[in-house]
Amino acid sequence: MNSDLNPTSASSPTSPASAYVVGLDAGGTRTRAVLAPVRAGDADAEGGGWGEGVGGPGNALTVPGARLTEHLVEALAHAVPEGLRSRVVAVAGGFAGASRTAPDEPGRVKAHAALTVALSRLGIAAASVEIHSDIEAAFASAPGNPADGLALVAGTGAVAARITARACTTTAGGDGWLLGDDGSGFWIGREAARVVLRMADGRGGPTALATSVGRALGVPEDVLPGETSGAYGDGSWTRARREAYRMHLLPAVMAEPPVHLAGLAPLVTEAARGGDPVATGILETAADHLTSTLRALAPRPGERIVATGGLLGPDGPLTAPLSARLDPLGLTLDWVADGSQGAVALARLGYGR
Repeated sequence: MNSDLNPTSASSPTSPASAYVVGLDAGGTRTRAVLAPVRAGDADAEGGGWGEGVGGPGNALTVPGARLTEHLVEALAHAVPEGLRSRVVAVAGGFAGASRTAPDEPGRVKAHAALTVALSRLGIAAASVEIHSDIEAAFASAPGNPADGLALVAGTGAVAARITARACTTTAGGDGWLLGDDGSGFWIGREAARVVLRMADGRGGPTALATSVGRALGVPEDVLPGETSGAYGDGSWTRARREAYRMHLLPAVMAEPPVHLAGLAPLVTEAARGGDPVATGILETAADHLTSTLRALAPRPGERIVATGGLLGPDGPLTAPLSARLDPLGLTLDWVADGSQGAVALARLGYGR
């Protein structure tokens, strides 16, 4: 299987002035597709401009192949109007769970197979189709489309990588919900579930998360702890109510795929902003994990770190604590919204080779 087909523009019946590329950012939560002119700065001759579409999760390792194909079709169909599909000359996808370390790397093979089927189903016969990791696409999204530096993703999952010549050469973290992703949205959500269970069985201290997490998971109101901080330690949350709380919360957690625990992360942020020490401790520890992940790549003072993911945006809960840890190392974060613009840049580069 050839996953990187790179013709010259002369071999395409579509002239550069009317040709398009598609960039895909396929992550653990959603898949985003962006349509753009093949030449940066070109406007669509017909005035249509760029197109965007969103589909379901695109992790190449954890999403079943058929479902991954459907999510790609959904995103591509919304991004590329039917009348422009014959004019798409290059597609590049940045996929969570994919790697360019070897041609037969499982995530890369699966992503290419799903993307090939999705493009065929929509009648998009792009000559250049390339698979990249999501972190490579995110790094390329930074201003100037850099080729070398460090990248950090902290969203549903968490991984850092050294990028050399636009390829990921070394990674730290990113080992998935079962073995790693320390400091990620999943990790924060799982910690929230763990601390409330510890509070309920007497192993942990009081936290407002017991109420917010319980409600989010459908625990009946009559077994939740009281609303005021005093209710957590004044004996009103009886052993019987705490046992009932656990009996409801555990099945609710187990009924969903593990990654759904990432949905509890915003509750930790909210509780921390309200002064809850347990929630604040979770976020501080998450920032410690991300710092350790970056340090594993031996960053040099002043080296560029391109960061993406909801935990590290302008209002991200880990932006300030992580920045405080990186500042003494002479490092700063350069945040990008996602990898879709980088994927567009990589598609253009692939088509031009």
